[in-house]
Amino acid sequence: MAGAALRLQNLFEQLLGAPLPVRIRAWDGSQDGPPDAPTLVVRNRRALRRLLFKPGELGLARAWVAGDLDVDGDLYTALDLMAGLVWERGEDARTLAGALRDPEVRAAVRGLVKLAGPPLPPAPPPEEVRRGRGHLHTKRSDRRAISHHYDVGNDFYELVLGSSMVYSCAYWQAPESEGATLQDAQRDKLELVSRKLGLSPGQRLLDVGCGWGSMAVHAAREHGVSVVGVTLSQEQAAYARKRVADEGLTDRVEIRVQDYRDVADGPYDAISSIGMAEHVGAERYLEYATDLYRLLGPGGRLLNHQIARRPRRDESAYSVDEFIDAYVFPDGELAPIGTTVTQLERAGFEVRDVESIREHYALTLRRWVANLEADWATALRLVSPGRARVWRLYMAASALAFERNRIGVNQVLAVKTTESGGSGLPLRTRTWN
Repeated sequence: MAGAALRLQNLFEQLLGAPLPVRIRAWDGSQDGPPDAPTLVVRNRRALRRLLFKPGELGLARAWVAGDLDVDGDLYTALDLMAGLVWERGEDARTLAGALRDPEVRAAVRGLVKLAGPPLPPAPPPEEVRRGRGHLHTKRSDRRAISHHYDVGNDFYELVLGSSMVYSCAYWQAPESEGATLQDAQRDKLELVSRKLGLSPGQRLLDVGCGWGSMAVHAAREHGVSVVGVTLSQEQAAYARKRVADEGLTDRVEIRVQDYRDVADGPYDAISSIGMAEHVGAERYLEYATDLYRLLGPGGRLLNHQIARRPRRDESAYSVDEFIDAYVFPDGELAPIGTTVTQLERAGFEVRDVESIREHYALTLRRWVANLEADWATALRLVSPGRARVWRLYMAASALAFERNRIGVNQVLAVKTTESGGSGLPLRTRTWN
């Protein structure tokens, strides 16, 4: 009888209508597939049961997080090859249920069922979000979603992010091959935001989704402003407050565990929202923009730094990525940049500048993955193996998505103009004065 690897190759080819571009090594030690390609390691039959009981991305994610599936070889190459198969077909694995009308597909599924063994659905890995009832993006549900992602241990985030503790796209003015470091690039991003906002001594800055306090500390230390940073994460707030104290900035920086919707002590001269708006959701976005507009004084500036997705012909067909929603950013949503600009303007802002820094995020994510892989043993001591595997997969896959222009990231500078229409910006905006 043929080994499990050959049988899997044949069944997947029958199921997908194309050969798998990766090699397979199965639980019985057998191997099959392109000899020079990365190897998909199927450690046990349970991996197949996960795919059969939850076909598509979520089943694959569960198998990966649980350690039932792994990759031997370059993870980026393996993900790129598999993503290429999906994109060339113009569909994803979730459409396979509709393909069961095809006799060949049904035969392949029967073969997988036989190979998988007793049909008991494995329980999801403990790292998967347990869904409660109720509406999305209430203050309570947002607190729960933020806690799932950010309250996993500050030591783990230090390992991944490095000493800058900035969990958003860096700004690479020179490649690492020319001596630039992640620390340099994150400092340059914070300075870019500060210059776009025109920060100067005596101003008030609101940092929405302040994370571990990096922007707040930079703005206060380098530009002499007073800062209020708000986050929903208790662990982030504790870390940020210590940083502020260590820098001697407690008279200029206040870190709050507070929902941005509850901030009521405006007006502010400037607002930074860096990597936070992805958590807001389409239904709440106009409310988000309106709240920030309300908190600014006349002439105040907003710098909104946000990941964007490509627009769809039918926007009603958009659905959140299953893996990201279940394991990474619960309830997170991406919008096209045009939608974001429209919503900001509907709230009253004048949008003055949009800068795409998509390639910068790919470079940043690859650096984070390298940090994680370089100290994998420590990561496993700080978090569960499943959690570490989640972070490695999502960051590597995201790096490829940015490189292939499947998603992007943009900095949008918007102004609350004065009654007479004044923006306070120079005629040549890109000077950032």
